[in-house]
Amino acid sequence: MVTVNPRQVAHRYVKTPAELASLVKRLGRETELAVDTEAASFHRFVDRIYLIQVSTRHDTAIIDPLTVGDAAAFAALLADPAIEVVFHDADYDLRILDRDYGVRARRLFDTRIAAQLLGEPAVGLAALLEKHLGVHLDKKYQRADWSRRPLPREMLEYAALDTHHLLQLRDRLRTELIAKGRLPWAEEEFQRLESVRYTPTPGNGDAALRVKGARALSRRGLAVLQRLWHWRDSVAAELDRASFRVVSIEALLALADQAPQSLESLQSIRGVSPRLLETRAAAILAAIEQGLAVPERDLPRFPRGERRQSDLAFDQRVERLKSARNAAAARLGLDQGVLCPKGTLEVLARAHPTSAAGLGEVPEMRKWQVDELGEAFLRALAG
Repeated sequence: MVTVNPRQVAHRYVKTPAELASLVKRLGRETELAVDTEAASFHRFVDRIYLIQVSTRHDTAIIDPLTVGDAAAFAALLADPAIEVVFHDADYDLRILDRDYGVRARRLFDTRIAAQLLGEPAVGLAALLEKHLGVHLDKKYQRADWSRRPLPREMLEYAALDTHHLLQLRDRLRTELIAKGRLPWAEEEFQRLESVRYTPTPGNGDAALRVKGARALSRRGLAVLQRLWHWRDSVAAELDRASFRVVSIEALLALADQAPQSLESLQSIRGVSPRLLETRAAAILAAIEQGLAVPERDLPRFPRGERRQSDLAFDQRVERLKSARNAAAARLGLDQGVLCPKGTLEVLARAHPTSAAGLGEVPEMRKWQVDELGEAFLRALAG
């Protein structure tokens, strides 16, 4: 096994429009690019891309989106059908690239999906690099604050590692997919990734009611929690700091439950720091007071979930499909959820197709799943 010294990984730090233009010109001659992004949602209230790493077979660059100006030319490279773009676990990267740059990447290869379809027991990047390339990565910067500037040299060197070995890993996994006859499976999954888009969090409803532990509160406590939640978000936005770094959810729940109405009682709440009390005590007490003043008729309540009528035949179809799926997963050496997730089984049980063509018309079903599972699924549906 080789423990990689990040300082041995040569890379260039691209921080001006001219440097980006030069990089894009060179990258445009490539047929494969490995790409990764670094955001800072763990640290900042407003999430955005703070670094873009890109590697070729011979070179690695780190792009600073805060200083290079318009990145449209780089985004165009990811949409070029002549260039294969390799990610590890592309879904999040594709969503934030779409959000920040309107990127519509094409010709994707996702090493995480490839590993899942090969039945790898561990599909994280570090585990795969260690197994297939004998490279050990230290992930101590996994939750680093990539928004800080200037970035220390050591952080940049570690960021470069995320794409430096990715094309070589892609080669190993692609060879195994071909050997197992599963490359068409992976290619179908990669093509579906092209449709991934950023979806803003819906504005309707209140996030406070979805917090674990909120259901233990009274309706009055929920009203207090809502006011405290909005107060915390306003402070987080003002400071551009992740909300939980202002005050934890656990502390908010305790505040909502106990509803302290004086500085003295506020000081007894665990998780409310002296520094926060020094600067925000009056605002916290005001939010609690607002929650206590909500009229009884306007107190929040949890929406009632849809009650599904009992359908024995449907339930039996789901169980038969699950048994067929589990048997196939054991035969193929795949995780059951990777082969066919429970949600897809329920859609199939509800649609109740009676032919392979009917299976193929279910949007959740892949062609490779129809080929591999179709006969067993049709037998299960027929009982």
